Amino acid sequence: MAVLMQQELDQLKKQLLALSAEVEGRVKQAVQALLTSDRKLAERVKGGDSQIDNMEIELEEECLKVLALHQPVATDLRFIVSILKINNDLERVADFAVNIADRAIDLGGAIRIECPYDIARMAELVEKMLKMALDSLVEKDTDLARKTIKLDDDVDAMHKGNFTRVKEAIRSDPTYLDGLVYYLSISRYLERMGDLATNIAEDVVYQVDGEIIRHGGIQTCL
Repeated sequence: MAVLMQQELDQLKKQLLALSAEVEGRVKQAVQALLTSDRKLAERVKGGDSQIDNMEIELEEECLKVLALHQPVATDLRFIVSILKINNDLERVADFAVNIADRAIDLGGAIRIECPYDIARMAELVEKMLKMALDSLVEKDTDLARKTIKLDDDVDAMHKGNFTRVKEAIRSDPTYLDGLVYYLSISRYLERMGDLATNIAEDVVYQVDGEIIRHGGIQTCL
């Protein structure tokens, strides 16, 4: 029974890594579509969302099956719980990638206006956070996970600054209101992606070290 459960745990990890790779790719495509005004690429990101949804559902079902059949405890239980949470976070990251693709299409049809903040720099930092979080998952590297968590403050600060710049741009010339609102929503989507990358990194720490570090607290688990 122990051997069978280990095989199933290994399969769960493989499914999670496959989902991670797909989601990371969609984020890069969505950002590229935005920065290059590539409508076809944006549409491709939107069209592929059902694949991500299906992968997320399949992984959740497999996790629940292992829980029901083997009733794991301690480290194995922690592993499955963290996979369930990361699975959900990855699906939400993919949803935000679709939202960015939507905004890329909207901006292509709106009055063209330059973004009042450095959208490429923010996207690059968020992509870096996501990559670090997923690398920490693969390598079970809690040091890398903790470094990922610290970067979230930088993303939050960027979003706060972006809000101010967009507000000032609207006051300066309301003609471009729609486009500026789109840019503000993109900043918000990227900020939420950063939060989700942080969640994944926190779940890596939970999985490996048994520490719950959400909400600024530290609690040791079994």
